[in-house]
Amino acid sequence: MFERPYIQHFTARMKAPRAFIQVLMGPRQVGKSTLTGQVLDKLGFPNLYVSADAVANSGEIWLEQQWEAARIQLKSTEASEFILAIDEIQKITNWSEVVKKLWDEDTRAKNNIKVILLGSSRLLLQQGLTESLAGRFETSYLGHWSFGEMEQAFGVTAEQYVWFGGYPGAASLMSDEDRWKKYVNDALIETSISKDILMLTRVDKPALLRKLFELGCLYSGQVLSYTKIVGQLQDAGNTTTLAHYLQLLDTAGLLAGIEKYTGEQLRQRSSSPKFQVHNTAFLTAQQGESLKEVKSKPEVWGRWVEAAIGAHLVSHQLSEGYTVHYWRHRNDEVDFVMEKKGKVIGLEVKSGATQKAPGMEAFKKQFEPDKVLLIGNSGLPWREFLAVSPEQLF
Repeated sequence: MFERPYIQHFTARMKAPRAFIQVLMGPRQVGKSTLTGQVLDKLGFPNLYVSADAVANSGEIWLEQQWEAARIQLKSTEASEFILAIDEIQKITNWSEVVKKLWDEDTRAKNNIKVILLGSSRLLLQQGLTESLAGRFETSYLGHWSFGEMEQAFGVTAEQYVWFGGYPGAASLMSDEDRWKKYVNDALIETSISKDILMLTRVDKPALLRKLFELGCLYSGQVLSYTKIVGQLQDAGNTTTLAHYLQLLDTAGLLAGIEKYTGEQLRQRSSSPKFQVHNTAFLTAQQGESLKEVKSKPEVWGRWVEAAIGAHLVSHQLSEGYTVHYWRHRNDEVDFVMEKKGKVIGLEVKSGATQKAPGMEAFKKQFEPDKVLLIGNSGLPWREFLAVSPEQLF
């Protein structure tokens, strides 16, 4: 079975003495449960793996029952340590307070139960962690599959990756595009919106959130002011509502609103986000044409390549500790700006015949970045860029 590179890091964390609750978060269907199972197999410690997603109305009592089962098994096996893994923890009401109580009880009783919490709603997980579990946890983010991972596991080509994105569960359906698109729309997009956002967060206008996602896919790679977004959508409400819904889509690993780079450490949220899908599968699933048809249209294909570059950057930024922005001033523009610990890198994507990037000169003059890169035929080929971990650029 293919193992994602992160498994070694996570295994090492679980081998360490009991110190922190390990929280593994990431979008739906990227392999969090599979990775956890592989880690448990590698370690060989007695363990209990349960999922709140499989239990109707799972609540505090259910969580306490699972924890008590782990305590009983720890004593009965006479093992020195035990691992309790709880998937979709954010589905449990008041989960963070209950976990805090039970974790602190084990700490006082010197019960060596190591805990892994998994969840696909990053917003709800972070809220619970900061509100109740301060000083008791470490977080890890597992993003969408990279080109290198899809290539190694399924033999996917760079062109296929740009078109189909990085969903391992859909790889077997790529030979039947219609079936693949139905799977992505029904099992991935709709499930993420309904289960990871609407069921867990107050959303007064669910139809508006769905339309915002569709609009974001349609305009992925483009900058739109919230005022223009309101004009594109019916019953859009105010710009604050749209900004909130975009944040929810972002934390579910669906659609990001990249902010404008200003060069200031304390920057206000931009009034004009740049839409960026987390996975190009979302673009393709709503496209009527096939890969062969789109590849025959260089300008259209270039949009997919830029979206794949952006998705590659967005998917890695949480795990690799950098931020992604865009920059625009009058007629000058830079597609992506990466920032990490004071270092700045400008990226311009040119997949077509035109390889000029005039915005780069203006950007360099204003901000004096550490590095600027042209991703295209006369620079770093886009296929090679997708094979590189973004943090290696710094």
